[in-house]
Amino acid sequence: MKHAVSVSIGSSKRDKAVQVRLLGQDIRIERIGTNGDMEAAAQKFRELDGQADAFGMGGADLGALVDGRLYPFHSVQKLVRFVKKTPVVDGGGLKNTLENRAPAFLDAKLGDYIARHGRRVFVTLGVERWGLSSAFVQAGYEVVFGDLMFALDVPLPIHTLEGLRRLAKFLIPIVTRFPFEWLYPTGEKQDERIPKWEKYYQWATVVAGDCHYIKRHMPANMQGKVVLTNTTTEQDVEEFRRAGVKYLVTTTPMLEGRSFGTNMMEAALVAVAGKGRALTWDEYNELIDQLGFEPQIMELN
Repeated sequence: MKHAVSVSIGSSKRDKAVQVRLLGQDIRIERIGTNGDMEAAAQKFRELDGQADAFGMGGADLGALVDGRLYPFHSVQKLVRFVKKTPVVDGGGLKNTLENRAPAFLDAKLGDYIARHGRRVFVTLGVERWGLSSAFVQAGYEVVFGDLMFALDVPLPIHTLEGLRRLAKFLIPIVTRFPFEWLYPTGEKQDERIPKWEKYYQWATVVAGDCHYIKRHMPANMQGKVVLTNTTTEQDVEEFRRAGVKYLVTTTPMLEGRSFGTNMMEAALVAVAGKGRALTWDEYNELIDQLGFEPQIMELN
């Protein structure tokens, strides 16, 4: 049986393991959280190196891929310093293939609803999800990118892809040298709620991005909103339901009541492919088509 493991610096409360069958192969996919302890994550990677068929880097990105250029997060690279045999992916492959399809999927399934309420999307961190950001712009959505708000706590929206590109060019080389926990909630901080930037949450019909970012600053009232994200637990679903979210759309499949992160599902595809390396975008797209992966919709209210 193939084995794909996501080692995450996030909370261990979100750990889960399931066995699935993909392309005729049985595969165990497992998520292991280290509660913000980056050295514990590095040691877990070392322990499982050569035993797992593929690793996912959870709760952090190895780098930011913007417009075809990779900017490595230097504080994250040390997490995989012991890995010599097992291929490691961070979800970037699916963020630029599977997630690119999400805006078209929304229009096909929820187009009338979104048109009635306005084709407006608030993307929490556009640089982190360049493929999704580009796809929303190409689909004709009015956009607000919250990169300065969510990463640096600066109350300035970005309204264009060109603005996002300029931000990446000048700031990414600097912020990728910051400790990653300055930019992203890790461990128990993932459970903290600090409502903020409500103006933009309320302006948007669709709120898209990483689930932790969305929840961290989400207002109590999300009545009628469409949330597009990837990693959700049953608890996340209930929080969105209580806030009044109308539709929850996950870009990765629901497995036993939750959706796993792009890094986990990307690791699963790498394990199934059996090439001993990360796949190309064309290879990911081919597997996505073979598996029939598409976003999942839950009507919550």
